[in-house]
Amino acid sequence: MLPIISIVIPCYNQGHYLDEALQSILQCRDKDVYEIIIVNDGSTDSTTLAILKELETKGYKIINQQNKGLGAARNTGIRAAFGKYILPLDSDNKIRPEYIYEGIRLLDENPSLDIVYGNAEYFGEKTGLWEGGEFNLQRLMIENYIDACAVYRKSVWEAVGGYDENMPVMGYEDWDFWLSIAFRAGKFMYIDKIMFDYRYSAKSMIHTVQKDKLLKIFAYMQAKHSTYLNRGYLNQLILFKTSKNKGLAFDLAMRTYFPKISNLFRKMGIMKYKDII
Repeated sequence: MLPIISIVIPCYNQGHYLDEALQSILQCRDKDVYEIIIVNDGSTDSTTLAILKELETKGYKIINQQNKGLGAARNTGIRAAFGKYILPLDSDNKIRPEYIYEGIRLLDENPSLDIVYGNAEYFGEKTGLWEGGEFNLQRLMIENYIDACAVYRKSVWEAVGGYDENMPVMGYEDWDFWLSIAFRAGKFMYIDKIMFDYRYSAKSMIHTVQKDKLLKIFAYMQAKHSTYLNRGYLNQLILFKTSKNKGLAFDLAMRTYFPKISNLFRKMGIMKYKDII
């Protein structure tokens, strides 16, 4: 019997974290529901290679490839997946069993739904709750607030051509992936529960991106999705709409350039979103 969901774990020199990730999956007792695919993205660390070899002897599915980056590693794993649903898991993170069950249930019950995502609990160098929040395309166009660890249909991955393997900076593949789906009218659903555990490290790839690289990412994304992402047009719209309304000007500036602070103020009741049109 084929698995319903495929959990794809890219691994590059992080073998020492794999046991925690795998143990979190194994808490789901229904082994026939899921499969685990580990993609070794050209690891060179001897400890990682030894761990991967040991896991292979235990029956885990290991796919070895030359180092091609995170997006390519995920694509490799998903191409080999038998499940109709996909759950990417970074090798240093952990999932809750409920994510598997809830993801399957929601996608099964809602044929028009494409992606299910939830909250995370930080561990490592930081503790606390990471709340994703309800889906909002405007917010997603400004910042990536949906982690790569979400449950989605393999068919939607096929529809957008998978993760972009040409991103100029690694770590933003999932943002581009979500936008590609959203711009095709994909349907997202937010689960306001802790569904996975996110290892926070100040040295992680996403937290050490330099400003010049960020500018490169924004330029790449704007060129790729120019029909939707156009900061020049957005600036002109804000100037036009707010020329005679300072309150609206402040509101739009906060929403556009400081989304996290704006969302915090909104939750606290300090600010209320105004209609742009």
